[in-house]
Amino acid sequence: MMEYTRVTTLAEVKDLTIEELDFLIHDEANSIGMLLAHSISVEKAYQIDTFEKREYTEEDIRLLNPGLDLGKEAREQIKGNPVEFYMENMKLTREKTIETFRTLPDSWLFEQTPFWDGELTNNYFKWFHVMEDELNHRGQIRMIKKIMRKTSK
Repeated sequence: MMEYTRVTTLAEVKDLTIEELDFLIHDEANSIGMLLAHSISVEKAYQIDTFEKREYTEEDIRLLNPGLDLGKEAREQIKGNPVEFYMENMKLTREKTIETFRTLPDSWLFEQTPFWDGELTNNYFKWFHVMEDELNHRGQIRMIKKIMRKTSK
Protein backbone atom coordinates (compact mmCIF):
# COMPACT_ATOMS: atom_id res chain seq x y z
CA MET A 1 0.00 0.00 0.00
CA MET A 2 2.78 2.39 0.85
CA GLU A 3 4.59 1.66 -2.40
CA TYR A 4 1.43 2.16 -4.47
CA THR A 5 0.79 5.44 -2.67
CA ARG A 6 4.33 6.55 -3.43
CA VAL A 7 4.12 5.60 -7.11
CA THR A 8 0.95 7.62 -7.52
CA THR A 9 2.39 10.60 -5.64
CA LEU A 10 5.51 10.62 -7.81
CA ALA A 11 3.39 10.34 -10.96
CA GLU A 12 1.62 13.57 -9.92
CA VAL A 13 4.83 15.56 -9.53
CA LYS A 14 7.43 14.03 -11.85
CA ASP A 15 7.11 16.67 -14.58
CA LEU A 16 6.70 19.77 -12.43
CA THR A 17 9.03 22.74 -12.77
CA ILE A 18 10.66 24.51 -9.83
CA GLU A 19 8.15 27.32 -10.26
CA GLU A 20 5.25 24.87 -10.08
CA LEU A 21 6.73 23.13 -7.04
CA ASP A 22 7.06 26.53 -5.30
CA PHE A 23 3.65 27.91 -6.33
CA LEU A 24 1.57 29.24 -3.43
CA ILE A 25 -2.21 29.59 -3.68
CA HIS A 26 -2.03 32.36 -1.04
CA ASP A 27 0.45 33.78 1.45
CA GLU A 28 -0.20 31.14 4.11
CA ALA A 29 -0.48 28.10 1.83
CA ASN A 30 1.78 25.10 1.44
CA SER A 31 3.47 24.61 -1.89
CA ILE A 32 3.78 21.22 -3.59
CA GLY A 33 7.47 21.21 -2.68
CA MET A 34 6.57 21.84 0.94
CA LEU A 35 4.11 18.94 0.93
CA LEU A 36 6.74 16.62 -0.55
CA ALA A 37 9.27 17.73 2.07
CA HIS A 38 6.62 17.15 4.72
CA SER A 39 6.06 13.56 3.51
CA ILE A 40 9.80 12.94 3.77
CA SER A 41 9.98 14.41 7.27
CA VAL A 42 6.93 12.50 8.50
CA GLU A 43 8.40 9.20 7.32
CA LYS A 44 11.74 9.98 8.96
CA ALA A 45 9.97 10.90 12.19
CA TYR A 46 8.17 7.57 12.24
CA GLN A 47 11.43 5.76 11.52
CA ILE A 48 12.80 7.31 14.71
CA ASP A 49 9.66 6.58 16.69
CA THR A 50 9.09 2.99 15.60
CA PHE A 51 12.47 1.67 14.44
CA GLU A 52 14.71 3.41 16.96
CA LYS A 53 12.00 3.47 19.66
CA ARG A 54 13.06 6.79 21.11
CA GLU A 55 11.94 10.36 21.64
CA TYR A 56 13.05 13.02 19.17
CA THR A 57 16.19 14.90 20.09
CA GLU A 58 16.73 18.59 19.41
CA GLU A 59 19.00 17.49 16.54
CA ASP A 60 16.22 15.30 15.11
CA ILE A 61 13.77 18.18 15.26
CA ARG A 62 16.28 20.49 13.58
CA LEU A 63 16.75 17.96 10.75
CA LEU A 64 13.03 17.20 10.38
CA ASN A 65 12.01 20.84 10.21
CA PRO A 66 10.81 22.97 8.61
CA GLY A 67 9.29 20.10 6.61
CA LEU A 68 7.60 18.47 9.56
CA ASP A 69 5.87 21.55 10.98
CA LEU A 70 5.50 23.48 7.72
CA GLY A 71 4.27 27.06 8.16
CA LYS A 72 6.18 30.33 7.68
CA GLU A 73 9.69 28.87 8.04
CA ALA A 74 8.90 26.20 5.46
CA ARG A 75 7.59 28.81 3.01
CA GLU A 76 10.86 30.72 3.44
CA GLN A 77 13.19 27.70 3.28
CA ILE A 78 11.57 25.02 1.13
CA LYS A 79 11.81 26.44 -2.36
CA GLY A 80 14.06 26.50 -5.37
CA ASN A 81 14.50 22.72 -5.52
CA PRO A 82 13.94 20.70 -8.69
CA VAL A 83 11.56 17.75 -8.56
CA GLU A 84 14.55 15.38 -8.67
CA PHE A 85 15.64 16.71 -5.26
CA TYR A 86 12.35 15.68 -3.66
CA MET A 87 12.10 12.41 -5.57
CA GLU A 88 15.62 11.35 -4.54
CA ASN A 89 14.98 12.17 -0.87
CA MET A 90 11.66 10.33 -0.97
CA LYS A 91 13.40 7.33 -2.56
CA LEU A 92 16.21 7.22 0.03
CA THR A 93 13.82 7.62 2.94
CA ARG A 94 11.52 4.89 1.62
CA GLU A 95 14.45 2.53 0.98
CA LYS A 96 15.40 2.77 4.66
CA THR A 97 11.79 2.08 5.64
CA ILE A 98 11.43 -0.97 3.41
CA GLU A 99 14.85 -2.36 4.33
CA THR A 100 13.99 -2.07 8.02
CA PHE A 101 10.52 -3.59 7.54
CA ARG A 102 12.19 -6.64 6.01
CA THR A 103 14.17 -7.21 9.22
CA LEU A 104 11.19 -7.02 11.57
CA PRO A 105 8.86 -9.88 12.50
CA ASP A 106 5.17 -9.47 11.77
CA SER A 107 4.55 -9.30 15.51
CA TRP A 108 6.37 -5.92 15.53
CA LEU A 109 3.36 -4.41 13.73
CA PHE A 110 1.21 -5.09 16.79
CA GLU A 111 3.61 -3.79 19.44
CA GLN A 112 1.90 -0.96 21.29
CA THR A 113 3.42 2.21 22.68
CA PRO A 114 1.87 5.45 23.95
CA PHE A 115 1.04 7.77 21.08
CA TRP A 116 -1.39 10.68 20.69
CA ASP A 117 -2.53 11.86 24.11
CA GLY A 118 -0.75 8.87 25.66
CA GLU A 119 -3.15 6.36 24.10
CA LEU A 120 -1.63 2.99 23.24
CA THR A 121 -1.20 2.57 19.50
CA ASN A 122 0.48 -0.15 17.48
CA ASN A 123 3.11 0.23 14.78
CA TYR A 124 0.66 -0.90 12.12
CA PHE A 125 -1.49 2.17 12.81
CA LYS A 126 1.54 4.45 12.95
CA TRP A 127 2.69 3.35 9.50
CA PHE A 128 -0.87 3.50 8.19
CA HIS A 129 -0.80 7.12 9.31
CA VAL A 130 2.41 7.75 7.30
CA MET A 131 0.65 6.45 4.19
CA GLU A 132 -2.59 8.26 5.01
CA ASP A 133 -0.72 11.54 5.45
CA GLU A 134 0.91 11.18 2.04
CA LEU A 135 -2.45 10.34 0.44
CA ASN A 136 -4.05 13.43 1.95
CA HIS A 137 -1.24 15.62 0.71
CA ARG A 138 -1.39 14.03 -2.73
CA GLY A 139 -4.99 15.22 -2.87
CA GLN A 140 -3.78 18.71 -1.99
CA ILE A 141 -1.13 18.44 -4.70
CA ARG A 142 -3.81 17.62 -7.26
CA MET A 143 -5.87 20.59 -6.11
CA ILE A 144 -2.87 22.94 -6.30
CA LYS A 145 -2.12 21.72 -9.82
CA LYS A 146 -5.71 22.47 -10.91
CA ILE A 147 -5.54 25.96 -9.41
CA MET A 148 -2.16 26.58 -11.07
CA ARG A 149 -3.62 25.64 -14.46
CA LYS A 150 -6.52 28.06 -13.99
CA THR A 151 -4.30 30.94 -12.85
CA SER A 152 -1.83 30.49 -15.71
CA LYS A 153 -4.52 30.98 -18.38
